[in-house]
Amino acid sequence: MSDRHFDELASRFAEKIYGGAKGAIRLAVLQADLAETLPGRPLRVLDVGAGLGHMALWLAQQGHAVTLAEPAEAMLASARERFAQAGLPATFIQAPWQALPGRLEQPFDLVICHAVLEWLAEPAAILPALHRLTRADGWLSLAFYNKDALIYRNLLKGHLRKLRKAEFAGEKHSLTPQRPLDPRELAAQLATHWQVETQSGVRVFHDYMPREFQARAELVDLLEMELAHRRHPAFAGLGRYLHWICRPRSEPV
Repeated sequence: MSDRHFDELASRFAEKIYGGAKGAIRLAVLQADLAETLPGRPLRVLDVGAGLGHMALWLAQQGHAVTLAEPAEAMLASARERFAQAGLPATFIQAPWQALPGRLEQPFDLVICHAVLEWLAEPAAILPALHRLTRADGWLSLAFYNKDALIYRNLLKGHLRKLRKAEFAGEKHSLTPQRPLDPRELAAQLATHWQVETQSGVRVFHDYMPREFQARAELVDLLEMELAHRRHPAFAGLGRYLHWICRPRSEPV
Protein backbone atom coordinates (compact mmCIF):
# COMPACT_ATOMS: atom_id res chain seq x y z
CA MET A 1 0.00 0.00 0.00
CA SER A 2 1.30 3.47 -0.90
CA ASP A 3 0.34 6.99 0.18
CA ARG A 4 -2.85 8.20 -1.54
CA HIS A 5 -2.91 11.50 -3.45
CA PHE A 6 -5.91 13.13 -5.13
CA ASP A 7 -4.99 14.52 -8.54
CA GLU A 8 -7.66 12.51 -10.30
CA LEU A 9 -10.39 13.23 -7.76
CA ALA A 10 -9.99 16.93 -6.97
CA SER A 11 -13.42 18.03 -8.26
CA ARG A 12 -15.18 15.07 -6.66
CA PHE A 13 -13.31 15.76 -3.42
CA ALA A 14 -14.54 19.36 -3.45
CA GLU A 15 -18.15 18.28 -3.98
CA LYS A 16 -18.26 15.36 -1.54
CA ILE A 17 -16.14 16.75 1.29
CA TYR A 18 -17.04 20.44 1.25
CA GLY A 19 -20.28 20.54 -0.72
CA GLY A 20 -22.67 20.02 2.18
CA ALA A 21 -23.24 19.84 5.91
CA LYS A 22 -20.40 17.40 6.54
CA GLY A 23 -17.76 19.80 5.30
CA ALA A 24 -19.37 22.78 7.02
CA ILE A 25 -19.38 20.97 10.37
CA ARG A 26 -15.79 19.85 9.89
CA LEU A 27 -14.58 23.39 9.22
CA ALA A 28 -16.66 24.84 12.05
CA VAL A 29 -15.21 22.48 14.66
CA LEU A 30 -11.61 22.85 13.48
CA GLN A 31 -11.90 26.63 13.34
CA ALA A 32 -13.57 26.89 16.74
CA ASP A 33 -10.85 24.79 18.35
CA LEU A 34 -8.06 26.85 16.79
CA ALA A 35 -9.75 30.15 17.57
CA GLU A 36 -9.85 29.15 21.24
CA THR A 37 -6.22 28.04 21.27
CA LEU A 38 -4.10 30.40 19.19
CA PRO A 39 -2.71 33.68 20.51
CA GLY A 40 -3.85 36.99 19.10
CA ARG A 41 -0.75 37.63 17.02
CA PRO A 42 0.33 36.65 13.49
CA LEU A 43 1.83 33.17 13.25
CA ARG A 44 3.82 31.30 10.63
CA VAL A 45 1.59 28.40 9.63
CA LEU A 46 2.31 25.28 7.60
CA ASP A 47 -0.61 23.24 6.25
CA VAL A 48 0.64 19.73 5.43
CA GLY A 49 -1.63 18.06 2.88
CA ALA A 50 -3.47 21.35 2.44
CA GLY A 51 -5.90 19.99 -0.14
CA LEU A 52 -8.18 22.69 -1.53
CA GLY A 53 -6.90 25.27 0.95
CA HIS A 54 -10.04 25.88 3.03
CA MET A 55 -8.30 25.87 6.42
CA ALA A 56 -5.23 27.73 5.16
CA LEU A 57 -7.41 30.46 3.67
CA TRP A 58 -9.31 30.88 6.94
CA LEU A 59 -6.00 31.22 8.81
CA ALA A 60 -4.75 33.74 6.25
CA GLN A 61 -7.93 35.72 6.78
CA GLN A 62 -7.02 35.87 10.49
CA GLY A 63 -3.74 37.55 9.56
CA HIS A 64 -1.39 34.54 9.67
CA ALA A 65 1.36 33.87 7.12
CA VAL A 66 0.50 30.50 5.58
CA THR A 67 2.43 27.94 3.58
CA LEU A 68 0.42 25.24 1.82
CA ALA A 69 2.12 21.93 1.05
CA GLU A 70 0.14 19.52 -1.14
CA PRO A 71 1.40 16.71 -3.40
CA ALA A 72 -1.59 16.71 -5.80
CA GLU A 73 -1.21 19.30 -8.54
CA ALA A 74 -4.95 19.67 -9.16
CA MET A 75 -5.67 20.22 -5.49
CA LEU A 76 -2.93 22.83 -5.15
CA ALA A 77 -4.15 24.63 -8.27
CA SER A 78 -7.62 24.92 -6.71
CA ALA A 79 -6.06 26.28 -3.52
CA ARG A 80 -4.09 28.87 -5.52
CA GLU A 81 -7.28 29.99 -7.24
CA ARG A 82 -9.10 30.25 -3.91
CA PHE A 83 -6.38 32.52 -2.51
CA ALA A 84 -6.25 34.59 -5.70
CA GLN A 85 -10.00 35.20 -5.54
CA ALA A 86 -9.63 36.29 -1.92
CA GLY A 87 -6.69 38.55 -2.75
CA LEU A 88 -4.53 37.02 -0.02
CA PRO A 89 -0.87 35.95 -0.22
CA ALA A 90 0.45 32.49 0.56
CA THR A 91 3.36 30.20 -0.24
CA PHE A 92 2.49 27.08 -2.25
CA ILE A 93 4.66 23.96 -2.32
CA GLN A 94 3.81 20.92 -4.43
CA ALA A 95 5.49 18.14 -2.49
CA PRO A 96 4.71 15.09 -0.36
CA TRP A 97 5.26 15.34 3.37
CA GLN A 98 8.50 13.34 3.12
CA ALA A 99 10.17 16.23 1.25
CA LEU A 100 9.18 19.01 3.64
CA PRO A 101 11.79 18.77 6.43
CA GLY A 102 14.57 19.11 3.84
CA ARG A 103 12.93 22.03 2.01
CA LEU A 104 11.73 24.10 4.96
CA GLU A 105 14.60 25.24 7.14
CA GLN A 106 12.73 27.17 9.83
CA PRO A 107 10.09 25.46 11.99
CA PHE A 108 6.58 26.91 12.13
CA ASP A 109 4.47 28.30 14.96
CA LEU A 110 1.53 26.16 13.88
CA VAL A 111 1.53 23.00 11.78
CA ILE A 112 -1.81 21.80 10.40
CA CYS A 113 -2.20 18.14 9.46
CA HIS A 114 -5.87 17.45 8.79
CA ALA A 115 -7.24 14.28 7.19
CA VAL A 116 -3.79 13.14 6.07
CA LEU A 117 -2.74 10.25 8.29
CA GLU A 118 -5.56 7.96 7.14
CA TRP A 119 -4.32 8.18 3.53
CA LEU A 120 -0.73 7.17 4.33
CA ALA A 121 0.76 3.71 3.97
CA GLU A 122 2.49 4.16 7.35
CA PRO A 123 0.72 6.90 9.30
CA ALA A 124 3.14 6.89 12.23
CA ALA A 125 6.05 7.69 9.91
CA ILE A 126 4.90 11.29 9.49
CA LEU A 127 4.97 12.09 13.21
CA PRO A 128 8.74 12.75 13.54
CA ALA A 129 8.57 15.02 10.47
CA LEU A 130 5.71 17.01 11.99
CA HIS A 131 7.74 17.42 15.17
CA ARG A 132 10.75 18.75 13.26
CA LEU A 133 8.51 21.21 11.40
CA THR A 134 6.98 22.63 14.62
CA ARG A 135 8.65 25.20 16.86
CA ALA A 136 9.41 24.10 20.41
CA ASP A 137 6.75 26.55 21.65
CA GLY A 138 4.36 25.89 18.76
CA TRP A 139 1.24 23.88 18.11
CA LEU A 140 0.25 20.87 16.02
CA SER A 141 -3.36 20.69 14.83
CA LEU A 142 -4.00 17.02 14.02
CA ALA A 143 -7.30 15.73 12.65
CA PHE A 144 -7.76 12.09 11.64
CA TYR A 145 -10.38 9.53 10.61
CA ASN A 146 -11.59 7.74 13.73
CA LYS A 147 -11.61 3.96 13.68
CA ASP A 148 -13.88 3.80 16.74
CA ALA A 149 -16.56 5.80 14.93
CA LEU A 150 -16.28 3.60 11.85
CA ILE A 151 -16.77 0.48 13.96
CA TYR A 152 -19.73 2.03 15.77
CA ARG A 153 -21.40 3.07 12.50
CA ASN A 154 -21.02 -0.45 11.12
CA LEU A 155 -22.49 -1.88 14.32
CA LEU A 156 -25.52 0.39 13.95
CA LYS A 157 -25.96 -0.66 10.31
CA GLY A 158 -25.69 -4.35 11.15
CA HIS A 159 -22.52 -4.93 9.10
CA LEU A 160 -21.36 -7.62 11.49
CA ARG A 161 -19.67 -9.83 8.91
CA LYS A 162 -17.61 -6.85 7.77
CA LEU A 163 -16.57 -6.18 11.34
CA ARG A 164 -15.58 -9.79 11.94
CA LYS A 165 -13.30 -9.57 8.92
CA ALA A 166 -11.98 -6.17 10.09
CA GLU A 167 -12.61 -4.71 6.63
CA PHE A 168 -12.11 -1.04 7.40
CA ALA A 169 -10.28 0.31 4.36
CA GLY A 170 -12.14 2.20 1.67
CA GLU A 171 -12.14 0.96 -1.91
CA LYS A 172 -9.19 1.94 -4.09
CA HIS A 173 -10.86 4.80 -5.98
CA SER A 174 -13.31 5.95 -3.31
CA LEU A 175 -13.09 8.89 -0.92
CA THR A 176 -13.38 6.58 2.09
CA PRO A 177 -9.99 6.66 3.84
CA GLN A 178 -7.78 3.63 3.39
CA ARG A 179 -6.52 3.41 6.97
CA PRO A 180 -8.74 4.63 9.85
CA LEU A 181 -6.75 5.28 13.02
CA ASP A 182 -7.17 3.79 16.46
CA PRO A 183 -7.06 6.79 18.84
CA ARG A 184 -5.30 4.83 21.58
CA GLU A 185 -2.56 3.63 19.25
CA LEU A 186 -2.04 7.13 17.89
CA ALA A 187 -1.96 8.63 21.38
CA ALA A 188 0.79 6.16 22.35
CA GLN A 189 2.77 7.04 19.22
CA LEU A 190 2.44 10.77 19.92
CA ALA A 191 3.28 10.56 23.61
CA THR A 192 7.06 10.54 23.19
CA HIS A 193 7.25 14.02 21.68
CA TRP A 194 3.79 15.58 22.07
CA GLN A 195 1.35 16.58 24.78
CA VAL A 196 -2.27 16.49 23.60
CA GLU A 197 -3.89 19.59 25.08
CA THR A 198 -7.43 19.55 23.64
CA GLN A 199 -9.52 16.85 21.98
CA SER A 200 -12.72 17.36 19.99
CA GLY A 201 -14.98 15.14 17.96
CA VAL A 202 -15.88 16.23 14.44
CA ARG A 203 -19.44 15.21 13.53
CA VAL A 204 -20.26 13.49 16.79
CA PHE A 205 -23.90 12.90 15.82
CA HIS A 206 -24.64 14.15 12.28
CA ASP A 207 -23.43 11.06 10.44
CA TYR A 208 -25.48 8.76 12.68
CA MET A 209 -28.75 10.60 12.01
CA PRO A 210 -31.26 8.96 9.66
CA ARG A 211 -31.03 10.58 6.24
CA GLU A 212 -34.52 12.04 6.45
CA PHE A 213 -33.58 13.82 9.69
CA GLN A 214 -30.36 15.11 8.11
CA ALA A 215 -32.35 16.48 5.18
CA ARG A 216 -34.81 18.32 7.45
CA ALA A 217 -32.27 19.79 9.83
CA GLU A 218 -31.16 23.39 9.36
CA LEU A 219 -27.41 23.79 8.99
CA VAL A 220 -27.30 26.50 11.65
CA ASP A 221 -28.86 24.10 14.15
CA LEU A 222 -26.49 21.27 13.21
CA LEU A 223 -23.50 23.55 13.67
CA GLU A 224 -24.74 24.79 17.03
CA MET A 225 -25.26 21.27 18.39
CA GLU A 226 -22.05 19.83 16.96
CA LEU A 227 -20.03 22.66 18.52
CA ALA A 228 -21.86 22.30 21.82
CA HIS A 229 -21.18 18.54 22.04
CA ARG A 230 -17.76 18.24 20.40
CA ARG A 231 -16.02 17.74 23.75
CA HIS A 232 -18.81 15.98 25.64
CA PRO A 233 -17.23 13.04 27.51
CA ALA A 234 -19.79 10.56 26.17
CA PHE A 235 -19.94 11.83 22.58
CA ALA A 236 -16.57 13.30 21.60
CA GLY A 237 -15.04 9.89 20.93
CA LEU A 238 -17.82 9.12 18.43
CA GLY A 239 -16.75 11.88 16.06
CA ARG A 240 -16.13 10.58 12.55
CA TYR A 241 -12.90 12.57 12.80
CA LEU A 242 -11.03 13.53 15.93
CA HIS A 243 -9.20 16.83 16.29
CA TRP A 244 -6.28 17.00 18.69
CA ILE A 245 -4.29 20.15 19.38
CA CYS A 246 -0.82 19.21 20.60
CA ARG A 247 2.21 20.99 22.05
CA PRO A 248 5.78 19.67 21.71
CA ARG A 249 7.18 18.28 24.92
CA SER A 250 10.22 20.11 26.24
CA GLU A 251 11.88 16.75 26.89
CA PRO A 252 11.02 13.50 25.07
CA VAL A 253 9.34 10.92 27.30
